[in-house]
Parts: sequence; C-alpha cells; structure tokens
Amino acid sequence: MAGKAGSDSDASIAKPIDAAEHAIAADTRAFVVGPYPARSLPGRAGAADENQRSHAARLDEAIGLAGAIDLQVVDAIQVMLSALRPATYLGKGKVEELAERVKLEEIGLVVMDCALSPVQQRNLEKAFGCKVIDRTGLILEIFGRRARTREGTLQVELAHLNYQKSRLVRSWTHLERQRGGFGFLGGPGETQIEADRRVIQERMTKIERDLETVKRTRSLHRASRKRVPYPIVALVGYTNAGKSTLFNRLTSAEVLAQDMLFATLDPTARALKLPHGAKILLSDTVGFISDLPTQLVAAFRATLEDAIEADVLLHVRDVSHEDTQAQAADVRAILRDLGIDPDDGQRVIEVWNKADLLGEGERERQAALAGLRPEASRPVLVSALTGEGMTRLTDAIEARIARSRPVYRLVLAPGDGKSLAWLHANGEILARSDGEDGALSLLVRLPPEREGAFAARFPEAEPER
Repeated sequence: MAGKAGSDSDASIAKPIDAAEHAIAADTRAFVVGPYPARSLPGRAGAADENQRSHAARLDEAIGLAGAIDLQVVDAIQVMLSALRPATYLGKGKVEELAERVKLEEIGLVVMDCALSPVQQRNLEKAFGCKVIDRTGLILEIFGRRARTREGTLQVELAHLNYQKSRLVRSWTHLERQRGGFGFLGGPGETQIEADRRVIQERMTKIERDLETVKRTRSLHRASRKRVPYPIVALVGYTNAGKSTLFNRLTSAEVLAQDMLFATLDPTARALKLPHGAKILLSDTVGFISDLPTQLVAAFRATLEDAIEADVLLHVRDVSHEDTQAQAADVRAILRDLGIDPDDGQRVIEVWNKADLLGEGERERQAALAGLRPEASRPVLVSALTGEGMTRLTDAIEARIARSRPVYRLVLAPGDGKSLAWLHANGEILARSDGEDGALSLLVRLPPEREGAFAARFPEAEPER
C-alpha cells in the first residue's frame, strides 16, 4: 500500500539510549511495516535480492521474526517507496497515516523491516508515540534470546553494544547536560553522550578480551576434534529450512527444533554412524537470512567455522517455500563470502527438505528439476519430519566421503599392536580380517592430511580401487 507523497519533517535530535531501553517485553502489541521500493532505488543495498524476493514473502518473514520473540503482531502492512526520506525513511503523509493506526490499535512497538539511521528511528518514535526498532534491532533481540553458550552470549552482547553505540546521537546543541569535572568519571565538561559512548566502549573492550579467552578454549576443542579421524558434515541453510529437524532425524538428538526463525544459534555437533558403517561428526549451524546485519555476520562467523572446515556440506532448502530460489541464492552468497564454492558438487549436497508439504504435481516438478542435475551433484528430496528420503541422503553423504577420503588395503604382522593403535587414532578401519597366522588384513579410510604420514609408515599399503 503506497503512501502519499509529501515532504519529510525536519530531523529531530536523538537522545542517548541505554540497554534497558532496548528491552522488549513478550506479548507487546506490534505493528510490522515493510517499506519496500516500488523499483530499485539508487545506492540502496539489497536491490538484487529484492528483485528476486516477493514483497509479500519479505513481510511474512518480518512477521516471523517478530513472532520469534513472542511479539503479538496485530497489524502488518507493505509500504511501496518511490524514494527514501532522510529524516523518517517514509514520506510525511505515510508517517501520519501509520501514526493514526498506531494510536487506534494501541500499538506498543513498530517493527520496520529495513535499516534505519538513528535519526530516522527517533523521528519515527516521536511521530508514532511508541518504540520503533528496525530489522537489525529485531534480529539482535532474537539472537540475544536464543544464544546459549558463553561465546554466543558474548558475541551477541558485543554486536548489540556496537549497534547501540551507533544510536548515540546528540540530544542538545548546548552543554546543559554534563558529567565530570572531578576527574574520575571523565574529563572536565564530559557530555552525557561522551560518557555513554565511553562506558559502552569500555564494556566492548572487556567483552573482546573475554572472547579471546573463549576462542582459545574453542580452538583447543577444535584441535581435539580434528584428531578424531572422522569426516565433518555440516548443515547449512536459510533460517527455518528444517536443519535442526534434519539433525534430530539423523542423530536422534534433542536439539531445539521449532517452526521459528533462528531456533538454533550455537553450533551443535554429534557423532553419527551411517548405515553402511561410515562414522561422521554432524554439525548444525545458525540459519542464514537475507540482509543479515553485518555486525552479526562477523559476530557469528565462529558458529560457521564448522561449515568452513567441513568435508561435506548439506545445504538444506525448504522447497515448499515460495521464495526457495531467493533463499538458496542468499545461502550461496554467504558461503562464497566464507570461501566455500557452493557449486562444488563433491563437497556440497543440496537437501530439498519439506517434501511432505508439496502437492503431487509440485513434487513431480521438483523431482524433474533435480533430475536435470549431473548425478554426482544431484539434490536429494527429503522430509526431515516424516523421514522420507533419509536413505538416499545417507547414501549421498557416504558417496561424497568415499570420493574425498582415500581408502587403502594393508596387512599388519601378528602382534603389531602399535601400528593398529596408530590406524585407530589417525584413520577409520572399515573392515578387518584375522588370518590364521595372526596377521590382520585391514581396509582403512584416511583423512587427506594423514596420507603423508600413512604412506611413510605403511609403504606396502595399496589404494583401494
């Protein structure tokens, strides 16, 4: 619904904010506004994404984000923009129209599905008479409630403080509000905004130090995990694509799996034995999303390190979603940013999930689309909810592992327990046959980084064809 054209009001000056001001109570009556360009606006990031993604789907996603923190969404609207207004983002007429709806429906929070400047946010709050948050603030709130590990909590707080720091906009043009003069809180004449910014920076510095300690511990854990000679298989995908449900289906674990955006924020890994005997470490990761705030991409890069280091990636897609292609494009773009080739069929398996939600005609269409791909990189149609397609998926995982990790045959002399222990520690014994003379015939799979040491220790071993 397009608003009337009109001139924007003069920018008001924002006041300093604190953490308490950002708290959002559950069940708050919320109004979700999707201000989307009627055409590509000059200089606006995300235009390519919006050319693919329908405005209705973007608004639905924003409503889902609001629901993820239990907001009571009582109204939602698309606003088509012909231009962005520097003071209020929206035109004056549309701001006045929305303000009437906010008052009429007793709205306590307006969610703007866009990135607002601090001045735009404050001007809209003044016009609407209630709190306003943008997409970044909403996602930060979700991440803050979902993070469970110490690192996740620290990363969220750091990202939130960084965002909050950018919201500190001067409230007065003269210095009637000052702190200091005594030397222990700041220099003489330190203004409130300077003091607030200094306090935030000090807290950020402390969190960064704490994170370094946590990261060192995690690096030790990762090094220990690398010594386990099993391939790492990581689940990646757009948020709410069903990664955690698939993780639970494969591992019988009880990872939080709900029809909720960002149900998983901290990485989760489980050991898993596949049907034909291959052992893997399966890792669930945070869901991707379009227009993810840049500070959160950096903050949660740690949760994606399992994906960066994985032998096999399962790109889980919700093929029942109307914007599945645009969502897949978002995921592929982020994978490229992480240095991963999303088109590497040897490493990446597309898992077309939620087949149970497809009608017969759509199921046949998806199967036909999958059949157009080369067999080595063909997607696997599954339903993590019902278990459909799980055998095909595990077969595909095992095939990728078999192609990426060499297998050797060798014979150990009777009583050579030291060599057997080395093989157990550095490789995976797939088959074992005990000879009458006590010799052991073994079939061993190795991670590529162990091949050199293996060849030096067992020069008589023969590669399996």
